[in-house]
Amino acid sequence: MADIVVVYHSGYGHTQRMAQAVADGASAELLAIDADGNLPAGGWEQLAAADAIIFGSPTYMGSVSWQFKKFADASSKAWFAQDWKDKIAAGFTNSAGMNGDKLATLQTLFTLAMQHGMIWVSQGLMPSNTKAAQRNDVNYLVSYSGAIAQSPSDAGAQDMLPGDLETARLFGARVAEVAQRFKG
Repeated sequence: MADIVVVYHSGYGHTQRMAQAVADGASAELLAIDADGNLPAGGWEQLAAADAIIFGSPTYMGSVSWQFKKFADASSKAWFAQDWKDKIAAGFTNSAGMNGDKLATLQTLFTLAMQHGMIWVSQGLMPSNTKAAQRNDVNYLVSYSGAIAQSPSDAGAQDMLPGDLETARLFGARVAEVAQRFKG
């Protein structure tokens, strides 16, 4: 089994709930970036030892949170040493808007992975885009680059839609499958 870490920042609990769904699908360990943008003790070593790293951040003002950006900037030491080169990478995000410029956040996560020489895994799910589709269907928001979810700004993390969380879980399972192929 591949060693997978989900490293994420969550401001209000929505992205943490999504991170848990991704981790459940990937049988991965969670590694939270704290409110000051730092990893816990041993976090950098955990990422160095991983076969795959899944990045997660809320979308704030069309990009990652400042806490995630601080983590990304701090990863320059790992970049210089090429610690993450050829590791599997993927990303996910959540925002209040149906669009909310989530693609810009996924592109930021993708760019971070590409700078590290990582191998990006797509969502791999067909869209729910027919007349019969319902908001709670898997991949209803139709993302190919990574998993995305939408949470109304006045809703708590407990109110996240099961379809978005199932999309995240399936995404984690896909990353685990790809990571295992590369490991084997």
